[in-house]
Amino acid sequence: MAITPLRLGILGAANIAPMALIRPASRILPDATVVAVAARDPERAQRFATRHGIPRVHPTYEALLADPDVEAVYNPLPNSHHKEWTIRALEAGKHVLCEKPFAANAAEAQEMADAASRTGRVLVEAFHYRYHPLFARMRAVLDAGELGAVEHLEAHFVIPLIRANDIRWRKELAGGGLMDTGCYTVSLLRHLAGAEPEVVRADARWTKGGVDRWLGADLRFPDGRTARLTCGLLSGEVLRITARVRGTQGSLWVLNPILPQLFHRLRVVTPAGTRIERVAGEASYDCQLRAFVAAVRHGTPVPTHPADAVANMRVIDAIYAAAGRPA
Repeated sequence: MAITPLRLGILGAANIAPMALIRPASRILPDATVVAVAARDPERAQRFATRHGIPRVHPTYEALLADPDVEAVYNPLPNSHHKEWTIRALEAGKHVLCEKPFAANAAEAQEMADAASRTGRVLVEAFHYRYHPLFARMRAVLDAGELGAVEHLEAHFVIPLIRANDIRWRKELAGGGLMDTGCYTVSLLRHLAGAEPEVVRADARWTKGGVDRWLGADLRFPDGRTARLTCGLLSGEVLRITARVRGTQGSLWVLNPILPQLFHRLRVVTPAGTRIERVAGEASYDCQLRAFVAAVRHGTPVPTHPADAVANMRVIDAIYAAAGRPA
């Protein structure tokens, strides 16, 4: 029986869209295909569509949501626009794959989750790393008890963002290090620990515009395990993408748990010795899109569901409060 591809539209001609959706859709055909795009600047949308072979360009976001041929929407708009356009897409009958972070804050995230429940549409947060086999392997090491009792976890995601006009530097668009790279570290720690943390303390370096260019936070889980995260867009530490777990009998260290298809290493140290692993698998974005299609077509559960997104945003809100984010 022929497979009908899930027909997707993109809200905005975002730079992330080719990596996160367009190329994955081309690789997993016939499961998914991108059929339309809309952007605030129609000329930019047309150039984007021509470059990436998208057959239809809509003059407005509203027109794309009104297109009966579009079954699902990818929302990579600025963080401040996630709530409005995700809810409008859900109410238009579209399923939504929404970029991380889910919203500007936990209250907005809850509104989005409520809209998905009310409309009966699928809503997924695009934490693509959760769909790569590397994350499952990390969890398997912990679940097998190789490290003994876990005592401390760390996640670090620091990159250099040198473009001064990048939207991630704009507070009114809900930018900042914690919102961009840091949301990954929060998610990673929560899911490696399998629990929700409280924030012990947090410290940040703020731009004149009130955006965190670097942030560090100490967390504690209900059973006493501790955690540390650092994230940043511009700091003395130019690049760091790692995770670490220390237990009573050993440690786990991972290089690049976020985009493992580019390069990664998993190192386990126990009394039995040290081993290095690499975990094979499709690109994390391909895995994510397959899971999204399965959720829409078959109701298959996904790990990055709305309730999880709300929980992640609650921790982000608490970290910002502890760091004294400027009003």
